[in-house]
Amino acid sequence: MNKIYLKRGKEESLKRFHPWVFSGAIAKVEGSPEEGRLIDVYTSDNTFIARGHIQIGSIAVRVLTFDENEKIDYEFWKRRLQIAYNMRRSIGLLNRKDNNIYRLVHGEGDNLPGLVIDIYGKTAVMQAHSPGMHFERFAITNALAEIMDKEIENIYYKSETTLPYKAELGQENGFLLGGHKDNIATEYGLKFHIDWLKGQKTGFFVDQRENRSLLEKYSKGRNVLNMFCYTGGFSVYAMRGGASLVHSVDSSAKAIELTNQNMALNFPNDCRHKAYAEDAFKYLERMDDVYDLIILDPPAFAKHRSALHNALQGYRKINAKAFEKIRPGGILFTFSCSQAVNKEQFRMAVFTAAALAKRKVRVLHQLTQPADHPVNIYHPEGEYLKGLVLYVE
Repeated sequence: MNKIYLKRGKEESLKRFHPWVFSGAIAKVEGSPEEGRLIDVYTSDNTFIARGHIQIGSIAVRVLTFDENEKIDYEFWKRRLQIAYNMRRSIGLLNRKDNNIYRLVHGEGDNLPGLVIDIYGKTAVMQAHSPGMHFERFAITNALAEIMDKEIENIYYKSETTLPYKAELGQENGFLLGGHKDNIATEYGLKFHIDWLKGQKTGFFVDQRENRSLLEKYSKGRNVLNMFCYTGGFSVYAMRGGASLVHSVDSSAKAIELTNQNMALNFPNDCRHKAYAEDAFKYLERMDDVYDLIILDPPAFAKHRSALHNALQGYRKINAKAFEKIRPGGILFTFSCSQAVNKEQFRMAVFTAAALAKRKVRVLHQLTQPADHPVNIYHPEGEYLKGLVLYVE
């Protein structure tokens, strides 16, 4: 087994079970480990502390186990997947008639760093975010099929855009099991087309399920604007909630097409909904003050800390414009999915925006990701989704 030795004192985070080893903590590497392969991590005094997948970049090792006697083999993958499955069962997400969309594996949150698996009806969509998980995809597929048995018929691998291109892994999207292309799944009784072939993430934003359900409760009789609508999830819930009108906006024509398809699945020929392929900032700039419920759910403005300053400016700008245009007595659902932006920074950006717009604002809810996107208590970085529901006088 290849080995990594840490600099003196750099083992403290691993003693607290943090699942990452940063490149700056490494004193030396013993052997010639290939990217994505297993490596043992030792302290400066030659004591084993962790085992995981090595990779190029600031995160040099994604830790799989802190137990020197635990082998990373088929039984390991089966055991970890079973634990993840049992947790979703315990919170009531499995075998429901009204919902067959959920996240089965959430990376570090399920002690499987670099791996995401979302379930859409009879199809599991697997996504690797590290070369190590890419190499293990076939073992993971077999273990998943064994655990879920007749609950799934297809496993689709979608990692072309999530793996480092410099690794030259030759990754291709495609079915690892089955091949059935029926892509309609159900979330809380509403039907959605899931674009796992070409869509963002695994094809749907599973992490907003509970927040969409909350929005439904506030929609009755309101004029709703869903910015950055993607597949129109919030829009469909607003329609069911009894909104007077719902407008969906996204810069992507493909997203608008998917939104219209999802609307037709649930509310065919309902004239309350209209969708626009337009830049969000330009739409907010030109729109009239006709909306009393606005959703701002933009893509990550900052994927890395180097972009943090510009991201916070972006959040201030777009929220200020929404505060400026929303009707008195309106409600704003505003989100950040940027891991580089913490909860306090996002709140300050939104509060500054409210002050710039000279509006009186109250916090009704503070939102985050749902329970099937768990946060490992030793990995607080996993709390990436931040949201606020605000009442604007």
